[in-house]
Amino acid sequence: MSIKLYIPIFFIFFCSSLTSFAQNTEELFSQARSAAFENKNYTLAKQLAKSAIQKSPDYLDIRIFLGRLYTWDKQADSARREFDWVLQKNADIEDAYVAYANLEFWSHDEEKAFTISQQGLAKFPESVELGILKAKLLSNQKKWTEADQVISKVLANQPANSEARAWANRIRENSSANRIGLNYTFVSFDKQFVDPWHLTSFDYSRQTSIGPVIGRINYANRFNGNGIQYELDVYPRLSNTFSAYISAGYSPNLGVFPQSRSGVSIYANLPKSFEAEAGLRYLFFGNDSWIYTASLGKYYRSLWFNIRTYLSPASGQIGQSFAFTSRYYFGGADDFISLGINAGLSPDEQRNLVLINASNYKLQSNGVSVAFRKSIHSFHVLNVKASWTNQEYQKDTHGQMIELGLGYIRRF
Repeated sequence: MSIKLYIPIFFIFFCSSLTSFAQNTEELFSQARSAAFENKNYTLAKQLAKSAIQKSPDYLDIRIFLGRLYTWDKQADSARREFDWVLQKNADIEDAYVAYANLEFWSHDEEKAFTISQQGLAKFPESVELGILKAKLLSNQKKWTEADQVISKVLANQPANSEARAWANRIRENSSANRIGLNYTFVSFDKQFVDPWHLTSFDYSRQTSIGPVIGRINYANRFNGNGIQYELDVYPRLSNTFSAYISAGYSPNLGVFPQSRSGVSIYANLPKSFEAEAGLRYLFFGNDSWIYTASLGKYYRSLWFNIRTYLSPASGQIGQSFAFTSRYYFGGADDFISLGINAGLSPDEQRNLVLINASNYKLQSNGVSVAFRKSIHSFHVLNVKASWTNQEYQKDTHGQMIELGLGYIRRF
């Protein structure tokens, strides 16, 4: 055979070997991903990833994946070695910074996680995952204003990101040291009461080392009488996952308001942008009313959904009420349109407190509500609300109730 024939044969054999080599590497990588994601077999996945790396030592995506496998299997030192190797080889891979920063975050080395996320954002300023992680780290340090700026930038780039949306709402409530609010509500009845109700509240909120503390004064004109109620709400942070709600109120004007009221809840920020609450409400009108509540919420893209129930045992029966609320966010955490559907009375609505005590018989009601909330230059927030309720005010006797509300919040 002449040398001219050897050259093309050798070339074909060489190319065929490279193709087979690449296919084997990709197949091993694919098998490793399947073992990890479909079967949760991290041991097998690591073996397959290592075999792929032996064939292609500079295949950086596989090394990042192997580092993630070590992270999930709680082998932090091995994961660090892989991530360091990748970034030394090529410092312009966003996923390497994301994986490395998350490793340190889950390993509770938040200082190193912050440093890595900063390095990543310096190269990839539009990174959503690094931005969310940085906002989390800043909020854990109680640097609310900085966290709010970071998460707002993330939402500006990707407004439908549900995880960013969930964190934006948690951070916004803490982003200003002080807040004042003023609300007015007008309530009209077609049958139950001749005169409409007027409800006004003024509140002041202050960030403290334990969490937000809110003082509130409520005024009401109803039943041809005036009344004042004083309330204090505290939202202590228990951990990165759990927070609480503790509330107490007193009024010297029994009838216009309950003489005393209180509430307590535990909130949990759950994975996949879920949130949950369980708690208790207490009202005293001359006799005790205990109400249990639970809710489950979910962020999905630019939407938030929440379903809540209230259970009030009394007189050998259990009163039940349910509420479904949805929001569509068209901007930041204070920019949304809300729709609510309810069956029964909510003790967290100021207008309902005296209606809950109206009868030993568990009165029925059904209603819908809409609300609009908009921030102006971040520090001013306006909100309007309207609702309609078909209210049973005596057994088998119904009337209509219409509520209109207007509110203003100033952060500073």
